[in-house]
Amino acid sequence: MVSRTKATPSSAVWIFVEGGGPTRDEQAALRHGFSDLFAKVLGTRKKPSVIACGARGQAFREWQCALESHPHVLCLLLVDSEGPVAKGVDFWAYIQNRAGDAHWKKPAGVSDEQLHFMVQVMEAWFIADPAALARYYGTSFQPNALPARPDVENIPKQELAKSLAHASRNTTKGSYMKHHGFALIGLIDPAKVRAASPWAARFFDHLLAICPAR
Repeated sequence: MVSRTKATPSSAVWIFVEGGGPTRDEQAALRHGFSDLFAKVLGTRKKPSVIACGARGQAFREWQCALESHPHVLCLLLVDSEGPVAKGVDFWAYIQNRAGDAHWKKPAGVSDEQLHFMVQVMEAWFIADPAALARYYGTSFQPNALPARPDVENIPKQELAKSLAHASRNTTKGSYMKHHGFALIGLIDPAKVRAASPWAARFFDHLLAICPAR
């Protein structure tokens, strides 16, 4: 039997992603955005399948079910941390000590690298690439309204939402809304995100290790 914690050249990789809203159209938009991002990370390597799950709890449940029903597939879970995580803290320990996630038990046989964080919320990855935001929103976008700090993982959720809304408020697309993020995730430069987020670097390095060259 193929290990459920390691990919082989013939095994599939599925990534269960938090977000995308409750509708199939919203989930499809986020799935396409992540697929575009991963294509830039992986180049000619075999690409993973992306499953946008909507709510955070739903992502965990779908990932957990896939572990049991598809043991030959390497299943990863990619979610927001929802808050700051101290350096050196184990991701599973953080989840199980976080209010609302206490039921998230690490399944037997699952590796630490099957759980990844996008930072506190996905929007922090956008802050790492202001040029992509400007291309998306157009000339009226105000990049000076964004947090001027390199440690995107430590930008509070409230500050991210407020600054993105303020920077984009005069654009033709209007102030930032969640569905804007579904397109933006596919536009950002993974090299810039990697440089700004050690968690993103961990995740991208893992993808490169488990997605074989063609």
